[in-house]
Amino acid sequence: MRPEYIYTPQSELRHPKRMFRQMWRDLLAARSLAWRLMVRDISAQYRQSFLGIAWAFIPPIAMAVGFTLAGNARAISIGETDIPYPAYVMFSTALWQTFVESLQGPVQASSDAKPMLARVKFPREALILAKLGEVGFNFGIKMILICALFLIFRVPVSWTVILAPVALIHLILLGTFFGILLAPLGLLYKDVSKGLTMLTGLWLFLTPVVYPVPEEGTFATIVKLNPVTPLLVTTRELATTGILSQQTGFWIASLFTLIGLMVTWVGFRIALPFAIERVSS
Repeated sequence: MRPEYIYTPQSELRHPKRMFRQMWRDLLAARSLAWRLMVRDISAQYRQSFLGIAWAFIPPIAMAVGFTLAGNARAISIGETDIPYPAYVMFSTALWQTFVESLQGPVQASSDAKPMLARVKFPREALILAKLGEVGFNFGIKMILICALFLIFRVPVSWTVILAPVALIHLILLGTFFGILLAPLGLLYKDVSKGLTMLTGLWLFLTPVVYPVPEEGTFATIVKLNPVTPLLVTTRELATTGILSQQTGFWIASLFTLIGLMVTWVGFRIALPFAIERVSS
């Protein structure tokens, strides 16, 4: 006699232990699929581009050239930086690009996988893991530019450079946190992806990417309240001078990121089926 299964609309939140066990099992089960999706996406990303991996280098170089020329012409006042300004801008831009990719990744992955989500049952975490792998791969390419910068401009490197990947991971996780938060909405509305492009353009100028952290004034307060600031600045300082100026902010932003990521993961699992059902109807 076949067993009978009874499905109820009962929320997973009513059984948190069971839910977290299932989340962990799905995360483990998603690894192989995530790898295949990552390889597919990376291959498509560079196969369909004439310049290929050069796009990993072009934005940091273009931004460094533009702001260096503007600074030399005294069109803008930059202030003193700990390392030569072109290297400062290129390194910071590479970190900012990595954050933006981790932010846009979950939204893009959910939107691109819309037909598959509606027809095939698989661990949804595979989409997020695949994008995280893609972000890591792209940053590995950017490391070629960063190493060349350090050699050309003779950037001093402290022993703390071995700790820089820890801060970088926190920066990536912060972007992933925001991306997962917006992913169900991105599945329903294309406006989310377009809005993210505008938002990150504004967000860039509220983050010390092309200028050092301001010390006083209203703008300084806004920059310091920006959760990206301590994570990006700490990554940069660990990789160069080793003198940390944002220690308290780093730990606050990291704690905010880790708690928010866990809460958002739960929300993602609960909200995504409703979004899929609405898209499919």
